[in-house]
Order: sequence, then C-alpha cells, then structure tokens
Amino acid sequence: MVCGSTRSRSAFSLMLSISIAMTSLTSHVIRNAAQAGSGTQTGAGARTGVITSETDFAHDVVPVLKKHCVGCHGGREAKGSFSMNNRELVVSSGHIVPGKPDESHLLELVRSADLEQRMPPKDKPPLTDEEKSLLEKWILDGMPWDDGFSFAPPTYEPPLHPRRPDLPPVVNGRENPVDRLLDAWLLQHGRTIPPRVDDRTFLRRVTLDLTGLLPTPSEIESFLASRSETKRQEKVRELLNNRIAYADHWLTFFNDLLRNDYSGTGFITGGRQQVTTWLYESLLNNKPFDQMARELIAPPTGASQGYIDGIRWRGEVSAGQTVEIQFAQSVSQSFLGINMKCASCHDSFIDRWKLDEAYGLAAIYSSRPLDIHRCDKPIGRQAEAKWLFPELGQIDPAAPREERLRQLAALMTHPENGRFSRTIVNRLWYKLMGRGIVHPLDAMQSEPWNPDLLDVLATSLTDNHYDLKEVLYLIATSEAYQSPASASDSSEPRLDQEGRYLYAGPHPRRLTAEQFMDAVWQITGASPTSMDAAVFRAIVDETQKDSFNLSASWIWGDTAANGKTPAAGDRLLVMKTFTLNDEPERGGALVTCDNSYQLFLNGRQVSQSSDWQRPEGVALQGYLKKGENQLVAIVQNGGDQENLAGFFFEGRVMLKDGSMVPLQSDATWEFTPNVPEVSDWRLGPVAMERKPVTIVNAIPAWTSAIQSNSALLAQVVSGSVPPIRASLIKSDFLMRSLGRPMREQIVSMRPSEVTTLEAIDLANGPTLAAALTHGAQSLSAREWKSADELIRHVYLSTLTREPDPEELEIVRESLGDHPAPQQIEDFLWAILMTPEFLLVR
Repeated sequence: MVCGSTRSRSAFSLMLSISIAMTSLTSHVIRNAAQAGSGTQTGAGARTGVITSETDFAHDVVPVLKKHCVGCHGGREAKGSFSMNNRELVVSSGHIVPGKPDESHLLELVRSADLEQRMPPKDKPPLTDEEKSLLEKWILDGMPWDDGFSFAPPTYEPPLHPRRPDLPPVVNGRENPVDRLLDAWLLQHGRTIPPRVDDRTFLRRVTLDLTGLLPTPSEIESFLASRSETKRQEKVRELLNNRIAYADHWLTFFNDLLRNDYSGTGFITGGRQQVTTWLYESLLNNKPFDQMARELIAPPTGASQGYIDGIRWRGEVSAGQTVEIQFAQSVSQSFLGINMKCASCHDSFIDRWKLDEAYGLAAIYSSRPLDIHRCDKPIGRQAEAKWLFPELGQIDPAAPREERLRQLAALMTHPENGRFSRTIVNRLWYKLMGRGIVHPLDAMQSEPWNPDLLDVLATSLTDNHYDLKEVLYLIATSEAYQSPASASDSSEPRLDQEGRYLYAGPHPRRLTAEQFMDAVWQITGASPTSMDAAVFRAIVDETQKDSFNLSASWIWGDTAANGKTPAAGDRLLVMKTFTLNDEPERGGALVTCDNSYQLFLNGRQVSQSSDWQRPEGVALQGYLKKGENQLVAIVQNGGDQENLAGFFFEGRVMLKDGSMVPLQSDATWEFTPNVPEVSDWRLGPVAMERKPVTIVNAIPAWTSAIQSNSALLAQVVSGSVPPIRASLIKSDFLMRSLGRPMREQIVSMRPSEVTTLEAIDLANGPTLAAALTHGAQSLSAREWKSADELIRHVYLSTLTREPDPEELEIVRESLGDHPAPQQIEDFLWAILMTPEFLLVR
C-alpha cells in the first residue's frame, strides 16, 4: 500500500466478498470510500466543499414553522395525522427526508402553485421566497433540531428529589433490578423477553464497553473454556478492576464531558488549562463521582481548576462567550444535563430556563459585578449569584467567590438532588445501551421513557457512595445488556404511534475514534511510543510503595539561611538545569511547597498548587527532551507574618536505554529573588544572575505529608505500563474524521452518521495505512502452520470469532498458501472495513 494512492482492486474485491458473506449494514460507506479513494487526500484540501454553515434551528426555522405550520400540525393539533411536535415524528411521517430537499414532500407543498394543494391552505398567507429557502437549507443540512425541543405544550417537570421505585416481580429468575423493570415493560407492551447473546458476542461487547479494547485470543479461549455459571459477572468485575484500561477508556468520556484536551484553542496563548492529570488519577483510583464534581466546581488545587475557568478567547468576545457564562453553561450541562446556551442569551425557546437563571449561575463564579446582557446588549441590571433549585438551599451572594463555589458544589452534590445522580447514570446507560433513558442526554427536562429504571440506577449510584463502577456493573450484568442488539441504531429508533420510544434491546453502536485506533494498534502492534496526556499509568504493589526511597531536600532562598525565617509573601524563583543523554521514555515527580508554587519545565507550565499538605504527583513526559532541560519553580511564602517556607521536588526520568535519572531538590539548585513576569519568559530559558539555594530543615508536618504520598512517585518508576492508547494522544486527522470532537464545547453524544470524509480517510489515509503496513510485516514474519492459521488468528483478534467455511474459502483463495505482506495488509484492511468490526453489537 502507498499512502494517498488508490487501494488495490484485490483489496476491494476481498472486502466485498467478505462483506457479502457477513451481514452488511454499511455497504454504502464502503462504496463511497471506493469511489472517493481514487484521488489523493492531502491536508485541509480534503475538506474543501464538505463543511458548510449549519442552519440555526431556533432562530431561523422555528419562527417559520410557528408562523405557518404549527397551528395545524403542532401542540395538540395533528391535522392529516401529521404532527411536527418533534423531529422523530416529522421524519417518521415521510414528509421530510433529511439531507434531500428534492425528495421532501413538504417542500413540494409549500412551493406548489396549485392553491388546492399548496400549504399553508389558500385562506392563509403563503411562505415568502426567503422562508422557502430557509426550509430548503434546513432540510439540506440534515434537518438539525435542538435537543429536547418540542412544539408540544410542556407538561412534564422532572422530579428534583430522589425516588426509590417498587420493583416488579422476578420473571424467569431474572433478579437484576434492571431486568425486573424491563421485563415488566416488555410484557406490558406485548413484547417477548429476549434471550442471551452467545459468549463470544457478550465478551466482545463488554470488553469494548468497559475498557475500550478488543478481547485477546487468549482471553477469548479462557472465557469460552470456563464452565462457571457466574463467569459473565466475574468477567465484568475483572474488566472494571483493570484500573489502567478502565482509566484509559473512560478518560475519553470525561474529556468530552469536561471539554478537556491536550491541544487546540486556548492552549498556545495560555487561555486554557488541562485537568488531565487530576482526571486520570481520579479514574485510576475510582474517586466517587460526587467528590469529582465538588473538586471540579470548587477546585481544592490548581489540578482541577481548568474546568471552571473555561477558555479565555483572544480579542473581543460576545457576552455569551465570557468565562462567567461558560461556567454557567458547563456546570449545568455536565452535571445536570441542562442546555443553558439558549438561556445565556435570552429566555430559552426550548425549555423553561430563563436569562436570569443562567446569569445567576454565572455570578457564582464571577469575581466582579456581572451585567446581564440580552442578545449581547446590556439590560441595565446586574446578576445575583443564585442556584437553580432553591428547595435544596441557596448561595450567599455576599460570600467570597471561593465560598460561593464551595456552596454550589455542596448543593450540586446534595443527597436530595436527584437530578445530579439521574444525569450521570443516564449517560452511563447511553454508553452501554446506545440510547439514553432520557434522550438526547442534555435534554434532562424531557420525560424518560422509563422513569422507574432511571431512578433505580440513580439510587444504586447513591447507595454505593457514587461509585460509577457499581452502576456499570449493575447494567453490564443485567440480562437486558446481554440481549441481542436491536435492528435499529439510536438515531432511528422504533416509535409508537404517538412518537414514544419503544425499547427493543441494546442499540448497535459505532466504535468511537479512540476505540477504532486502539483496536487497530492492538492488531498491528503499531501503538505510539509517546503520549501527550500528562498522566501516570503504572500500578505498583504495596511493598514497592513502602520501600520507595525519597531523598530530596527542602530548599529556599537566602532569606532562610542561618536560621532566618522568610517573610510572609517572600517570592523567588528556584531552578535546576540537567542533561538527559538519551530520549526520555517517561518521568514524573512529587512536588509541594509551603505555601505555593508554579512549576515550569523547558518554559512550559507543568503544575501549580497552594496546598502544601497535598503534594502533587506531576507527570513530566511530553515536557522532557534529550539534551539540556531547565526546571523552574516560582515559589511563594504565605501567611501574614514571618513563617517557615520550603520547596520540595523528588523526580525520576526513565530513558529509552533503560537507565534512570534522579531529580531532587538539593544544594545544586539555584535561585533568584528577581522573579520575571511569566509572559516574559514562559516559552524560553531563564538567563539571569543566580545564587545557591539554602537547605531548610524539614519540620515533622512536611515529612509526614511527603511520606504519605510516596506512592505517586513509585508509579513513575514502575515498568508495568501497557501500550499507549488513543485517549492519551492529541487528536489527528483520522480521529477527527472518525468523530473525535475538538472539545471547545462539551460533547455528550458524538455523531452516529458516517461521513464521506471518514470513508475517504479509511480508504486512503496515511495513519491507518502506516499501521496496517506495520501489522502486515509483523504477521508475515511470524511462523504459521498454514495460511488458514493466519486467517483464523486475524478473525479471532478482530471479530472475536473464527471464520465460517465460506469466509475461510474466500480469504484463502485471495491470500494463497504463502501470503506476501501486501496481501496480508489488504486482508487486514478488508476485515477492518466490515460492519461486524466497526460496530459494537
């Protein structure tokens, strides 16, 4: 294969033959890929003509529909049995075909010159040419529809407080609370209770869902060989206990939900901060979700500060883009499933939220008086800090900003705030079952299709002290999760005559961009050798933690020399220059300072903290380089009078040659009291007059704080680190075409539609091509008893099954007895393009 060239005809023929032998759900994608793959795809040019500005549904389309259509076909009216109350009803009517204006009967009616046929009827004014063009553009854009919007009069208000439903009787020994509720629902609706899927299907599904990885051939063999009646429950627990794989996988989910990433808007200019290290550590240690929420809303250290600080955009911004309004939008969407974007500009068109409520949340974060703007124009009033649900308590608007944030964090995670727990379990249900109990996920004002199921999951979360893994275990061990996938995906679900969702089992789901890349790297052995996420991925045993030696000294400037005590506010810069003789593989450090520090490595800020009692575990990979490195910390004493001050740094760097370089704060460090502005030197080396630091005698409290956190440093030097995953590296062209978002906005649901750009990139993209070339060469170099053994290995590694006789014959005929690397490469590509590989079923 040559990057950018048309893939060989034999590869397409092989892929087509295999797809025919399987059940093809996405053959149109492959056809598009084959047709588009004849040209070279290079950089931004591949995007030309693909992306256009999308219609603004709320401001462009809703006024037209309200003016001309809703009177007869909305609210409680449905003349001609046609209701426009929601998108599902409009699409299911067949009057509009999203993306195809010429096939949409509605446009024929509004354009008609026949007064007897035209809509609106002849006794009402017709649409203007501009209004017709707006509807045509809306349909051409795929008929975008704001989450949760309906023309029906609002009749549902979600309960605030938790609710503990009574469970129906057990049916056929299916005791899981999820099954008791869904079995009763199925029987009530005249549906048959579905059987279990086979072991292979279950194993592939659950391994991808809980860890984002494919089961290995040895794992498949072991699971199939087991005769334990509880082997599925045991497998679920085993996967959830795989701490690194779990953290790697669910990092993607939370990065989307918290709009956290490693590059993009704001990072170059310093207008945005990651929460990656904090987030990964939280997932690795299974931090309770309520604690995670509190630390995000009211950060105890700088490690989780980036979430509420949002993105400080360059230049002039509208009132709706300020960090205060971003805060209101983020906390309401992430933790309550409420879309405040509309209410941040004016009273919402799509639900009950008001402008004052959005600004009330924003004022909790604001450190200055906040003028309320409507549609970017000030209205002459200032916002007062307020919480959305005063039944639980209220914010003290006169309290300092940090105290207001703590009050909000407490109210958000209040035991009586059932909306908080319902929102996160609804997201988890969606991840495992393909459609939310409330859907879309950020329309939590909408009525759930099964309120009791939502509340049982929410109470399970709180009963288990907000342990997300316990909710995942409850879902994954249910017979409902283990039932066959429904025939439809979540974008086109089955509905009853009134537009209500009809549950029919899990929905088939596309692999995420990260799952696809991880699977490719698993199969080909082409995982990246470095990562961008500043995280620790090692698990060390207790004996290693206890025996790990910390030898760094506490240091300060000459204001601590000869028994002197530094003044309150004493501020200085300490630094160390060191050389690495080989490429760094990984590294990290344990860092703290009494009272605060900002740490920079090679001119880039790595971490900061003002809580010396909680030393930070700081990942250094991504900042280190071969050759000379410069480590700098701006340190400052606190208090209101003279008091002890000290800075502590204990680090290790592992080089590719296997050697380890220790880094400790000691007498070789230097300092200067002349601290420059960060903007003057943050991207370059520090060059100024320096003096030797002073070694400060550690007080017992300092020693205790360090020793109790030595496990953080032990993680750095551990060698038990699995291959790097896609969630840990910056997005690239292929991952973006596969649906990985830019994360400038919160994303709780990725697109399920397949794009032409994605098909082209899968056919001819250099990233996938390079991985497949590597994998083919590796497989070609191995000793195989026959081509059949190779074929069976690839099938087992990708599809968790062996080929059936027809498939085996097709591939054997294509590969021959002694396949060359090019033939193996085409075989791998053909398998990766099949629906059976691309979908989680």
